[in-house]
Amino acid sequence: MKIVSIETFLLPPRWLWVRVESDEGGVGWGEGSLEGHAEAVAGVFESFRDRFIGYDPFRIEDIWQVAYRSGFYRGGPVLMSALSGLEQALWDLKGKTLNLPIWEMLGGRVRDKVQAYAWIGGDRPSEVAQAARDRKAQGFAAVKMNATAEAGWLESPKTLGSVVERVEAVKAEGLEVGVDFHGRLHKPLAKQLLALLEPCRPLFVEEPLLSEHLEAITELSGLTSIPIGLGERLYSRWDFKRFLSSGIDILQPDLSHAGGISEVRKIAAMAEAYDLAVAPHCPLGPLALAACLQVAACTPNVALQEMSLGIHYNQTHDLFAFMTNPQVLTPINGYLQIPTGPGLGVTLDEAAVRAAQAEPHRWRNPVWRNPDGGVTEW
Repeated sequence: MKIVSIETFLLPPRWLWVRVESDEGGVGWGEGSLEGHAEAVAGVFESFRDRFIGYDPFRIEDIWQVAYRSGFYRGGPVLMSALSGLEQALWDLKGKTLNLPIWEMLGGRVRDKVQAYAWIGGDRPSEVAQAARDRKAQGFAAVKMNATAEAGWLESPKTLGSVVERVEAVKAEGLEVGVDFHGRLHKPLAKQLLALLEPCRPLFVEEPLLSEHLEAITELSGLTSIPIGLGERLYSRWDFKRFLSSGIDILQPDLSHAGGISEVRKIAAMAEAYDLAVAPHCPLGPLALAACLQVAACTPNVALQEMSLGIHYNQTHDLFAFMTNPQVLTPINGYLQIPTGPGLGVTLDEAAVRAAQAEPHRWRNPVWRNPDGGVTEW
């Protein structure tokens, strides 16, 4: 068996999908979405086609090693997102060819379902109480929300108090809440805000500081009992290695950025040795979510799963837009069932995918500025 084609699709709202086909007619799909940089990821596939057309698609680990190591330059969001999409597609093709779900090829199930959480509140959190009620009506027991909008080095007590008020409003609806700082805070503000949030007992806080500030994150973890998670901007097991003893509690690798299914399985195994939970980051499309569930199925320390159903980015196309079997990714009483179909377990309307590719998306991250005009984190 040999690979005969590797295609990419830039699909709304902000996804990049990968299609791999073999000379025997087998097809696999993966997702290498890198929000705001889809064209750069698509460009990597020029070299992937040169290297892997004619290659045995079942040699997934070998292809991963060649793609990662033989280009001399390695790592980073663009190269690793492309590799993630390719790797997922190869697993999907192999599973469909052998009529096995991917988790069956990775050691078998350790669970039947995983608790899911959904987003509320948008980029600048507002109206969270009603949004929380809506999610509760959908069966979710946990949600995630941004803590703040734009934030400077220092903020007023009123601004800090408004964060606590929003978290308390969601908790009052009977939901657990994760609070995403989105890397928007600097250490002086993060220290104050975590102290104020302690009585609210959030499920976790995410990216209270950007991951490049390892020393500050370690210091911050010693000042709070709230579980700290991060990892969406880390791209391989080598990136994650230095965080294993940093004081964080939850690793959040993104299967579309961090090397794909087998790489995140390795990251999770490293985390398990340090008694850390894993909650894969996934505000993306159905292929990325299905890949997350393959890892959740066979990985003991996966604790939660993010999903993008109804997320504020999905204004034109929601999670199920190109699926023909949406039931496999539909939450039931706040849980996602482990897919049992071959490969990723999802099936697509390929005609709709190809039609959408006629107008590839050009999604860009917003540019935010503080009142003084200086650029701040989105």
